Amino acid sequence: MNRSRLNFKVISSLFMGLIWISSMNGQNDASAKSILDNASSTMSAYKNLSMDFDYVLDNRAEDVTQEMSGDVLLQGEKYVVNLFGSTQIFDGVKTYTIIPENEEVNISEADIDEENTFTPSKFYSFYKSGYTYKMDELKKIGGKNIQFVQLTPIDSNSEIKSILVGIDTKTNHIYQIIEIGNNETRTILTAKNIKTNQEINGKVFVFNEKKYEDLNYMINK
Repeated sequence: MNRSRLNFKVISSLFMGLIWISSMNGQNDASAKSILDNASSTMSAYKNLSMDFDYVLDNRAEDVTQEMSGDVLLQGEKYVVNLFGSTQIFDGVKTYTIIPENEEVNISEADIDEENTFTPSKFYSFYKSGYTYKMDELKKIGGKNIQFVQLTPIDSNSEIKSILVGIDTKTNHIYQIIEIGNNETRTILTAKNIKTNQEINGKVFVFNEKKYEDLNYMINK
């Protein structure tokens, strides 16, 4: 498997893990819920949002550490993700994964109502079902006060042990998400350089098929 395909699979797996849905029950910390609700309301209210991110996979059992960086632009249910030279576009209907290394584009239909389909709105609200949550540590990171909230899956068969969501207490932005697996593998997504309500050209979410046909890319539908 080539590097570009693997990296999109890894980052997608993290996002998809955060969108897992099941019925809500159990006792939740009111303070933790308030912090998560404030972050969700703040970030989902923006016309658009862009950020750089660092991603780390730390599998100590296998002595494997993988690090990568990327950036994402979110607007409504649309997004563009750039990761290690490859690009994924979701235009609200279809997902386009552009892999220059392979000179190919993979196109697939997406149903935003499906629980396994990533959309920006789900990123902001994934915690609302399927988890119990409680307050965790308040840390000073890079001059920012980051309040962590611990989420625990309700499903006892989940491969996820817990998720830590770090919220910047000044901006109410999600700063970091740490997923801890039952095998203690950690996947860490850290947001950087968040920008909001920018003037952007809507064509950024439009896939230009002719451009890649002219480049002799293989178009897989």
